Amino acid sequence: MVKLVEAIAISLVDNPDAVEVKEIEGRQGIVIELKVSPDDMGKVIGKQGRIAKALRTVVKAAATKANKRVVVEIVQ
Repeated sequence: MVKLVEAIAISLVDNPDAVEVKEIEGRQGIVIELKVSPDDMGKVIGKQGRIAKALRTVVKAAATKANKRVVVEIVQ
């Protein structure tokens, strides 16, 4: 899942070197933290959060196929 989020984020941003993705095991599932440069934050979130929602939908579909619960958080 981390590679999937990282690949999508790198394709969206202007500064791909600043993309950081961390996987954290939680009690209720896996949390994937996506961190990008402040200048690229708008590109990852999109207008009214559409890109972020689409990213979460793709990851949720992949996680469901693998019988896992995954949450994507975009952090600053």
